[in-house]
Amino acid sequence: MYTILDNGSGSLLGEIADDQFQILADQLEEESETDDNYYINRETIDMLAAAGAREELLSLLERALDANGEAEIRCVPSA
Repeated sequence: MYTILDNGSGSLLGEIADDQFQILADQLEEESETDDNYYINRETIDMLAAAGAREELLSLLERALDANGEAEIRCVPSA
C-alpha cells in the first residue's frame, strides 16, 4: 500500500494498492530514482484511466486537483 499526500499542504489524500501505484509510477515522469513527487492534471487522470488505473486511484486524484485543475502529490509506502 502507498499513502498519497498533497505535496503542498502535506494533507492525506488516501491510500492505494501497490499495483495502482505501479501504474502511476510507470506513466508519470520521475526526476530521479528517489523522486516521490508527481504533478497531475486532468489530462494525467485521463491518461492513467487509459492505462488501466482503477476508479479508486482516479477519484483520489480528482479530489487532489485545485481550482486550476492541477496538483502535486507525494507517494510514500504505507507503514
